[in-house]
Amino acid sequence: MGILRSEQMQHGTLVLPIDRARQFIDLIGANTKMQFEDMNARDLHRPYKKYIQRLDEMERILRFLLQELTKVPSAEVVKNNVDSFLERADDYRLDQVEARLKQLYHDFIQFKENNATLVSKRNAAAEEGYVVQTAIASMAHVSRPPSRRIGQSRSREGDDFEFTASRHLLDDEEGVGTGHRALDTMFSNIAGVIPQADQDRFARTVFRATRGNTFTHFQQIFEPMQDPKTGLEVHKSVFVIYFQDHRAGSAVSAMSEKINKICSSFGVNTYRWPTSRESAEEMRVRILKEVEDQETLLKAHEAYVKGEAHSLLEPTRFGGNSLIEEWRLFCIKEKSIYATLNLFEGHMNLRASCWYPAAEEDQIKALLVQHSSTKHGHSSAMLVSDRSPPRKSPPTYIRRNEFTGMFQDLVDTYGLPRYGEANPALFTVVTFPFLFGIMYGDIGHGSMLLMIGIYAVWKADELKFSIPELYAARYILLMMGLFAVYVGFLYNDFFSIGFTLFSSRWQAPPGEHKPGHVVTYEPAPWFDTRNEGGTGPYPFGVDPAWHGAQNELVYMNSMKMKLSVILGVSQMVVGLCLRFANAIHEKSPTDLFCECVPMMVFMLCFFGFMDYMILYKWVTAMDNPPSIINSMIAMAMWGEDSNPMFGASLPRVLMAVCMLSVPCMLIPKPLIKLMQHQDMPRLRRALGQIGVPYDMLPQGRAHAHGNGEGARAFGNARAPPVDEEACDLLREEEEEEFDFAEMAIHQIIETIEYVLGTVSHTASYLRLWALSLAHQQLSVVFFGMTLLSGMSKPFPLNMFTIYFCFALWFGATVAILLGMDVLECFLHVLRLHWVEFQSKFYRADGYAFEPYCHKALLEKGSDDEAGNQAAAVPAFAGRR
Repeated sequence: MGILRSEQMQHGTLVLPIDRARQFIDLIGANTKMQFEDMNARDLHRPYKKYIQRLDEMERILRFLLQELTKVPSAEVVKNNVDSFLERADDYRLDQVEARLKQLYHDFIQFKENNATLVSKRNAAAEEGYVVQTAIASMAHVSRPPSRRIGQSRSREGDDFEFTASRHLLDDEEGVGTGHRALDTMFSNIAGVIPQADQDRFARTVFRATRGNTFTHFQQIFEPMQDPKTGLEVHKSVFVIYFQDHRAGSAVSAMSEKINKICSSFGVNTYRWPTSRESAEEMRVRILKEVEDQETLLKAHEAYVKGEAHSLLEPTRFGGNSLIEEWRLFCIKEKSIYATLNLFEGHMNLRASCWYPAAEEDQIKALLVQHSSTKHGHSSAMLVSDRSPPRKSPPTYIRRNEFTGMFQDLVDTYGLPRYGEANPALFTVVTFPFLFGIMYGDIGHGSMLLMIGIYAVWKADELKFSIPELYAARYILLMMGLFAVYVGFLYNDFFSIGFTLFSSRWQAPPGEHKPGHVVTYEPAPWFDTRNEGGTGPYPFGVDPAWHGAQNELVYMNSMKMKLSVILGVSQMVVGLCLRFANAIHEKSPTDLFCECVPMMVFMLCFFGFMDYMILYKWVTAMDNPPSIINSMIAMAMWGEDSNPMFGASLPRVLMAVCMLSVPCMLIPKPLIKLMQHQDMPRLRRALGQIGVPYDMLPQGRAHAHGNGEGARAFGNARAPPVDEEACDLLREEEEEEFDFAEMAIHQIIETIEYVLGTVSHTASYLRLWALSLAHQQLSVVFFGMTLLSGMSKPFPLNMFTIYFCFALWFGATVAILLGMDVLECFLHVLRLHWVEFQSKFYRADGYAFEPYCHKALLEKGSDDEAGNQAAAVPAFAGRR
């Protein structure tokens, strides 16, 4: 139990004292497996919601701190040590952790604000410095003597724009102005720094707003600056806007006011433009000193923040997590505890219905008693198991380990087993990789897949959090590689080349054979072709003589096609055997004799007979071997077989039995259900006479659990010996009304689906042959078109072509045969298990047993976080 079928489950009520409820739930989550039902689902009463809200706020603070820590250089969080945390989880208290987190949140908010302020000041000083540098470069032209000739001035108009723009508009060519208009009309400017992304838009806005009466000059700043809000690097440029203005007096012109408003709307920083070269030099020296001071403050602040971050990133102990990771796990655990307590009802004592494995009942009770006895004078907790089984079906609890986990996940993706139903995963562990090997059989390709599986198993601890998908699939890859290599030896196929491991049973006839002529091989003289006790066929796998033969494809197709049918019918028969086991386990004679037996008879009499003829024909030498296809057509059509294998009467008898099994599947079960329904009033009267409610009746089918007794005591009375199927039908009628027409239609559909499904499912297994053929032919084509063609070149040339051809062959092999073909074979095998195999017995309508367990909860939380962001590398690996 626990692997072939779900664990036997028990239903009960857990009673906790309200003053120690948290301690008991913590104890249960650490040491037992119990699933609780929501007792407050109707009124939505959540007495511990305030604790949940506090923990939500703590988790928000933790997310903020983790985000801030990512901005610290070389900051790595040590995580994924769940076992280490659980050993010391009692060291943390909710109030202490909450107070510490709030203080850290306040400190980091201050750090963030201070850092933004310092960065803004540093950026402002640096921007002003770039403006001054631009001004100094511009004034280098203004300082030139004005005694230049007109022709020379016009020839260098572009370079001396700043010089000519600073002169009076009414001055003469020699720079001699009229004295009474000395400073009345001059060009002015506004300078600042703007992001390069807004540079073009800003220039267009200024030009249109001033109607072209301004000139904007941009100077790129090659060094990026840090945005104080986002922390991202921003590329900026210095801009200078030249426009006509009045310098006399303190009045501001309309043009200047309009440009300042545009700068404010763009959020750019403006700085004072130096009036002379001397003032510019003074400003440059002052700004350089200011920038240096701001850089010093920033470095001191960053060192302080790194020190605070180091205390959060330092592992709390040897082999432990970072402190911030410990707090995160603590919040997850505490939140789950209070969320579980919200499922309980009661005021003086908390009560909740629960499911738990029946085998662990004594362990759970002993744990509660032991913990209660450690606190003298306090009330204790108790677990009260139900005397009668509940009306709801128990959850399904399938025990799994690292090896069976992936196979169980493949089955659960289709649907979870019903409680007590046979679990297909136990057989999938072997049949899934084996059928994959049938499709992918090749020694070389299988070895490459096997090496990937071995590597994944060897490096499991490293891949667990870095590549969790490969970690989860490591054992199934290993098994698929093993079976691919095994079947490759059966096919005697190594990258489309055959191995001669044993002596071939076929030989070329004696004499000389001309090149290009067809040579027909003959059996070796010592090969016993009649199977009369002599030397038999090739000991293991396919004889290497078939590789390269003209009729190789015909022979391999025939062999693989028949092998696929044999394997398919065998797996479907196993599925029917599991249907027998389910009917016996559920104590349902109706399903056993009215479904299982006719289904098995139909399968064996037709398709089992076909497989027997294939095997018999393989091992028996015949002078005139019959055609199995013609024999099966004649059997199904009641025709005359010209060359029968076992006579003419046996196929007819088997076909008649197949046809008789169809009404046996169709008619009896609805009639039996109808008679049981009509017998319900008598059953109710019999139960009423002894005072036994139907809830106390034995359970025989999907709801069966507990100790499995045939009847339960109720006072001094005992339930009468009644049909367990009738008891189940009585319970089902309490939930829904019995409808004979619906039952009959359902049985008709089930019968038609099975009869036609056996034919289509048997044909569906031919995909084993088709995928194997495709894999083999692709391997032959890749080898022949690349390596073989490279080796066939003349001597000097083949030394170089073989390297190039090997690269092509290896690339095609990895991309197509090791990539696409593996995925294709995987999906086809998955379909064979979900449809052809599991449809014979698997209902898949159960629901999972989800116990409250700290370790599973924390590991799931770690996996979810690893999926959202890259896995962290331990920063203090040397100390661990």
